[in-house]
Amino acid sequence: MAEAGGFVNRLTFFLVALVILAGDQLSKWWISSHLLLGESLPPGGPFRLTYVTNTGSAFGLFANQTFLLILVGIMGMGVIFIMFRYSLRGEVWLLVSLGLQMGGAVGNLVDRIRLGYVVDFLDFRFWPAFNVADSAIVVGVGLLSLLLFLRKG
Repeated sequence: MAEAGGFVNRLTFFLVALVILAGDQLSKWWISSHLLLGESLPPGGPFRLTYVTNTGSAFGLFANQTFLLILVGIMGMGVIFIMFRYSLRGEVWLLVSLGLQMGGAVGNLVDRIRLGYVVDFLDFRFWPAFNVADSAIVVGVGLLSLLLFLRKG
């Protein structure tokens, strides 16, 4: 029976990561094929889809450091995978958290390797534009933090 639980845990992690990766890449494809660089939809309002590119990390830090950011992304994915391997008997929310982070990390890594930059488009105007992968990473880290905070012992 423990083996069945291990399979379900693996499946949870990989399905969450795959759904995030697919949603991220499909949304970036749609934005880049329907909007011109810098174009927004709608043109005004508090929220819009704006096609921008980012050669850096969060908030544009480390701009034009693609090789370094690829290495950091791969190392981050390694840490996530190690956490996953040692949590196969863990709770489902931990695996969802790790799957969100892995899917987001892979999504942005695909952009960096394929394009040399990351496509961003979720624009609240008061915050730098971001994407589905960024959102998944933030939610995954937030969920992991909450789980660690609530953990007893």
